[in-house]
Amino acid sequence: MAMAIDQLGELMTIMLIAVALGMDAFSLGIGIGMKGVRRSDAIRIGSAVSLFHMLMPLLGIFAGQYVGGLLGDLARYVAGGLLLLLGGHMIASSIKGSGIQSINHRSILGVLLFSLSVSIDSFSVGVSLGMFNGNMWLSVLSFGFFGGLMSILGLALGRGMRRGLGEYGEAAGGAILLAFGLMFIF
Repeated sequence: MAMAIDQLGELMTIMLIAVALGMDAFSLGIGIGMKGVRRSDAIRIGSAVSLFHMLMPLLGIFAGQYVGGLLGDLARYVAGGLLLLLGGHMIASSIKGSGIQSINHRSILGVLLFSLSVSIDSFSVGVSLGMFNGNMWLSVLSFGFFGGLMSILGLALGRGMRRGLGEYGEAAGGAILLAFGLMFIF
């Protein structure tokens, strides 16, 4: 019974982190969606974001496993600190209004740049998860699913929403990462 509760806790943690990471794609998707995005472009962007949200944490997990082996017991504090820094950065950038660089969402280069920009933080979270030796495939697939889904939702909702709402999504994702960083440390 205790093992089932632990597995459920791990599943919930992974899902919440996946949603938090997807908030970046959602908030920037709103901004791009306000410019008007065709359905085929939204699916292409969402698919690319999904792919990058799987590749970046996978690379991070491998790096985290290596670093976790080097750090031993300190890995928990380093991983928690990384999540705290990442969450704080997301909140700070939403407050500063870092602004959306206008990209051509119809070009391959534009889609790749957008996908990479919203997936960079997935690498850091992957490093943290790699230090804990969690369920790698569940994490990677969840990150990809929620990253792609939330980018498509952001693009779809962008037409009818004001620009400021996207920044609140990024702040909410940062707050979730901050909370998990504190949980890992304490």
